[in-house]
Amino acid sequence: MKKWLLTGALVVSAIALGACSQKTTGEEKKTLVMGTSADYFPYEFVDTANGDAIVGFDIEIAETISERLGYELKIEDMDFGSLLGALNAGRVDFVMAGMTPTEERKQNAAFSDIYLSATNLIMSKDESLQSIEALAGKKIGVQTASIQENIAKEQAPDAELVSLNKIPEIVQELNTGRIDAMVIEDTVAQKYLDQDQGFYTFALKEDGEKGSAAAFKLEDDLRDQFNDELKKMMESGEIDELTKKWFSMEPTE
Repeated sequence: MKKWLLTGALVVSAIALGACSQKTTGEEKKTLVMGTSADYFPYEFVDTANGDAIVGFDIEIAETISERLGYELKIEDMDFGSLLGALNAGRVDFVMAGMTPTEERKQNAAFSDIYLSATNLIMSKDESLQSIEALAGKKIGVQTASIQENIAKEQAPDAELVSLNKIPEIVQELNTGRIDAMVIEDTVAQKYLDQDQGFYTFALKEDGEKGSAAAFKLEDDLRDQFNDELKKMMESGEIDELTKKWFSMEPTE
């Protein structure tokens, strides 16, 4: 799985007021604000070739469903670890950021169906690091508040975790040798594997739900409305087409 193009994403700068299905006057559409962390290619990322637009697989799904529900979509970019806090504080209406619905997250958010499954990998520059046991005493990079952070804590307790906010930051630390390995989703890792043949990977064994879902406030009817449209997209083959589109295109950066 790989890459990208653009399909008219809307970016909003810091939004002071909670969005929560705001109604507007006249013939204007209601507005939904989606929280994301635009460092997760090809799910959501900044299209530097076309200004500062946020684009990607998640973005196009969100745009399509928002339009079908009669909403205008606006996007607020923030650190991944801030997303569920922003959701519960009412600063965004929902979250799409390649997020896996773990049991811990389900305590604070209601999730849609999983719309894309994936596997987590250990990625390193050292060919000898091909097992969990080999990571003992090594520095492992993870994204702060991510499922990868929890996986590393559970599966590599003898390693030293280095938590950073952005995936590109972690890859840079790996490239410069300041960390020995990182935990990364296979769909996101593919970009870096294609660009640099010096990376080595192995898949991690995992229990529980795998893959990405959209997050909503608990008891929010919007989740069910969104999920109905998401199911239609999955049944019609639209999600499959978007998967082929976004995960097969080469990045321009």
